[in-house]
Amino acid sequence: MQDGLLDNYNKFDFVIFLKAVAVTNNSTRLKGHNKMIYPELFKSLEAVRWNMEADIPWDKFDASLLNDEQAKTIKMNAITEWAALPATEMFLRDNRDDSDFSAFMSVWFFEEQKHSLVLIEYLRRFRPDLMPTEEELHKVRFEFDPAPALETLMLHFCGEIRLNHWYRCAEQWHTEPVIKTIYQTIAHDEARHAGAYLRYMRRALKDRGQEIAVQAKQAFTKIGVLMASAKRTAQALHPTNLHVNKDMYPQDTVQSKLPEPGWLEYWLDQQIHFDKVWEEKVSSRILHNMSVLMEMPFATVQDLNRYRKSLASPAVAVAV
Repeated sequence: MQDGLLDNYNKFDFVIFLKAVAVTNNSTRLKGHNKMIYPELFKSLEAVRWNMEADIPWDKFDASLLNDEQAKTIKMNAITEWAALPATEMFLRDNRDDSDFSAFMSVWFFEEQKHSLVLIEYLRRFRPDLMPTEEELHKVRFEFDPAPALETLMLHFCGEIRLNHWYRCAEQWHTEPVIKTIYQTIAHDEARHAGAYLRYMRRALKDRGQEIAVQAKQAFTKIGVLMASAKRTAQALHPTNLHVNKDMYPQDTVQSKLPEPGWLEYWLDQQIHFDKVWEEKVSSRILHNMSVLMEMPFATVQDLNRYRKSLASPAVAVAV
């Protein structure tokens, strides 16, 4: 049951995810056809889309509550969000056989680029000296190596969960009211995007046949173990901080293309203080959703890893 995927979220996140899937119950399934997900997602996301002029309280800006350190991190996040451009190009290339998911990319790309734009607009209005240049933005547009589509799907699902938590934590660190509202707003978008990716993950497990279901379980558990183990690594585990082009290594992460390549870890550790408590929230969200998708409880990363290893057994594969 889809609502089960929402258990244990705070009240607002529950509402956000629910809106992303509620339209399913009111849609008409065409007899003899698998229902496409994109039309439903378009309607639900359109219904809660925010307006940059009307929904951001620009007139509430208080210059005394924004320091240089904070303003520079806004620039770095604006450039990082611009990387939705090469990510979309990757998704379209690697999902040529999936027009449903590819169509959804039109919505995801629009909303992610809007995140970059609203952060740039904030700087344009209040710190124009820190606005990223076109050259700085263009540097994060480079080709990603082809990768298994199901692994990439799971990676970005986890990335949206993590980014939702990063932005919620950043909102608490900031004191200036306009940027606090912006981070709240885009954090809610990231939660909705995670819900959308979750729909496509469920489709792979339930609606695409046994062979795809087996591949999906293997891909989702493999990436799930990695992304739920971030508290054990020094590296911030997010798609923008992973190596994606072997010919450019080691300068092949989105973060390596930024004006200050080491800013992300410093932002997380020394500025917004994304600590073990926050990391545990991310890990628990990933494990909970994996438990629901796999219809098996995973209390720890070790539980998930044991299940991942069991999938290599022919008996388990046949039972999928």
